[in-house]
Amino acid sequence: MSELPNGCRVGSVPYLNARPLIYGLEGRVTLDVPSQLAARFAAGGLDAALLPVYEAVARERALIADDIAIASDGAVFSVFLAHRQPLAELEAIALDPSSRTSSHLLRCLLAEFHGLDPRYDPAPRDAAQGRLLIGDPAIAFRRAHDADGWQFLDLGAEWRRCTDLPFVFACWVFREDLREPGALADALRTVKRRGLAARAEIAAECADAEFARRYLTEFIQFDLGENEKRAVALFAALLRKHGLVTGTADAEIRYV
Repeated sequence: MSELPNGCRVGSVPYLNARPLIYGLEGRVTLDVPSQLAARFAAGGLDAALLPVYEAVARERALIADDIAIASDGAVFSVFLAHRQPLAELEAIALDPSSRTSSHLLRCLLAEFHGLDPRYDPAPRDAAQGRLLIGDPAIAFRRAHDADGWQFLDLGAEWRRCTDLPFVFACWVFREDLREPGALADALRTVKRRGLAARAEIAAECADAEFARRYLTEFIQFDLGENEKRAVALFAALLRKHGLVTGTADAEIRYV
């Protein structure tokens, strides 16, 4: 089943949190980790992609599907800084190379609200080093190490605590020259409605169906409303304030 316009090339992240937004599109969606998906989109290989929000706000202009997101209004569970030392004592943090949104969100949170500027490494230098984890591997790590000395700074919860706003981790971004973007956005909103209604079915396919159901209904939100748009704008402003993107003007974002 697919409502997508003929010939439309779409891509998504392969994580559980994206499955309600691509439900019924099996075989028509290119799946890749966030950084590689963004590279495919930038190279012109995709017409639309469920991209990390950083990839939208870091560019000069972005065309985004309205009312669809991978977001959280508090704890997200699957995006966190795992650390064993007190936060203020962390000298170095290993980043997950697969996502620039989460890496830059962590940098913004630590710089803006904690006054911290640790060294950031591309991979852990030892087994005890603090590290940023995202997606399905993060869920597995958190559940495996919940009681053995690791602490978890959930980035969704920390953003909410510091800003009183939800956080948007990913959204559908369209090529600027895409013909009839409104039609594609309407089709993706239809897919979203179908996927949200099927969350129990999606969860049932997972090894731990009850946790997957809770994750998709309690931790992850899929709407992109006015508060989410304010959060996107604030994230863009903080990225520029802390020199994490080039240019000084916020991205020109259009929602369709």
